Amino acid sequence: MIYYLLFFLILVAVLAGGLWVFKKCVFEGKWEYAIFFLMGYLPAYNTMLSLIFLATDAKEVVSLFQFLKEGVIMLAIGSFFVYKKNLLEMPLRLNLVDKLFAGFLCLALLYVIIPLGESTAVNKVLYLKNMVIPGAFYFLGRNTFFSTTEESRVFSIVFFIALAAFVVNLAEFALGTHLQQYTGYAYFNMLMNDMPATGNYGLTWTFETQTMSRRLAAFFSDPLELASSVMLGFSSGLIWYLSTKKESSWPYLLAMIFSFGSLMFASSRAAFAAFFIMLFFIAFVFNLKRLILLASVVVILFIVGVIYFASREFYFFVWDTVTFQNASSAGHLLEWILSWSSMIENPLGIGIAMSGNLSSVEDDLRLGGENQFLIYGVQLGFLGMILYVALLVAAILLSIRVFYRTSDTMTARFAFVGATVKVGMVLPLFTANADMYGYVSWVSWWMIGYALKSYGSLKLQRG
Repeated sequence: MIYYLLFFLILVAVLAGGLWVFKKCVFEGKWEYAIFFLMGYLPAYNTMLSLIFLATDAKEVVSLFQFLKEGVIMLAIGSFFVYKKNLLEMPLRLNLVDKLFAGFLCLALLYVIIPLGESTAVNKVLYLKNMVIPGAFYFLGRNTFFSTTEESRVFSIVFFIALAAFVVNLAEFALGTHLQQYTGYAYFNMLMNDMPATGNYGLTWTFETQTMSRRLAAFFSDPLELASSVMLGFSSGLIWYLSTKKESSWPYLLAMIFSFGSLMFASSRAAFAAFFIMLFFIAFVFNLKRLILLASVVVILFIVGVIYFASREFYFFVWDTVTFQNASSAGHLLEWILSWSSMIENPLGIGIAMSGNLSSVEDDLRLGGENQFLIYGVQLGFLGMILYVALLVAAILLSIRVFYRTSDTMTARFAFVGATVKVGMVLPLFTANADMYGYVSWVSWWMIGYALKSYGSLKLQRG
């Protein structure tokens, strides 16, 4: 009975949000408001799908909710083209990120059209769709014009999600359980994704460490997505803390604490290391010598603690991780070797939908899949991987330039968060198909797009 009630509540919430976005886009021409719905929908996306399937046992109903995000994106883009006046007269000012994004997606489209690879045409189109979504978020960001109140609302959602995830983590920890054990996670994966339950908790191995301790995910799809997503909350909290009057800055300090707490509950080694990489990057951007010193001291203390004070089990856990003797690390290394071998043998790639962990990639065709850079390299060849790397580098560098040059505080905040999150995501991209993490990946692309709206004018002013 409780699952029917939850399904009803989800249905009401999603319908209310969907109708609100439909009204804004269709009748008011506010395509920008799609971001508010998507930011609320993406973090709990897989948890909602699991609950819906558990209540209805109908794949058709689940499919409607699965494609809702694409529907909202298409609605927003359609609203833009319908309501944008003098569209043909707009000056075409493309920055480097625009060009690289267009080039990367055009290359992917070419690989869908040409007869390369063993994937079906349907799977190729579905895979392309997932590659286009980040570009769609970036496009929406580049064409969004918010007031200061609306800009603040974006960050308010980020802070609320960070708080909500931490509260759920605390409840999971106190009760000694995972939320996913009650949402039909295993049942959904078995029947919808053909993924049998594994591990000691009836979920997947991702939800536990090698010592069988729990790794928590709150309402995100798994601990790895939670661990990556908290960087969005931490970075947002930090820039607001640093750019707000001291007497009013304490809520943003809490946002950072909540985000770091969720990172600890997720127990992701790659995300934890990525967090410190992001911290060093932030310190260099702000020239915060104390933060650099603090981060260095923490790293040194961690190394000393592991060598001299940690338990024998934890010492060998860390040692096996860095030397790739750990089962998970060895698995990553094996996947990287297979991917590199494929790229050397096929420098132009083996075709789209032939690598990665998306549902459109068939298991018997999959080659590699635990490194986002190599996933694109296997499919699109060295050119595809180079374009993707160049895109990330350009997005970070141009966002930081906007951060330094703009006089608008909110634009600077979006530029800062977008750049630092992309830096923080680099390490998880080496160990996972991290572009699948819709909330942190796609929202950060929206923020970068929003910040780069002003890049052209700032460049002209500097010139």
